[in-house]
Amino acid sequence: MMKILVRLIAVVLFIVFFGFALKNTDEVVLHLFWNVQAKTPLILLMLSFLVAGAAMGVLGMTGTLLRYRREAARCRKEFDQYKKEAAEIASARLQPPSPEALIEQVGL
Repeated sequence: MMKILVRLIAVVLFIVFFGFALKNTDEVVLHLFWNVQAKTPLILLMLSFLVAGAAMGVLGMTGTLLRYRREAARCRKEFDQYKKEAAEIASARLQPPSPEALIEQVGL
């Protein structure tokens, strides 16, 4: 049920944005530096700025993402080490004590 609702919302949004794109095909002039001008349809200009903004956002988050991945790898390695130590302790508890250890405990 949830998948159908999500897909229905996605289709509605696509239709709305596609209609918006069809309504904004007028050419606009973008004035850049050094008297450079770009004449392009408004929707292409908006799409290019959306893509550029998304790319800059991804690049801005790359450092944080890599730092979190390194920390997760370090925690995973630490967890594996603790798990290995716990398994060693559990296996040592299952084995009966050696006679020498019993003699030392009794004090003979």
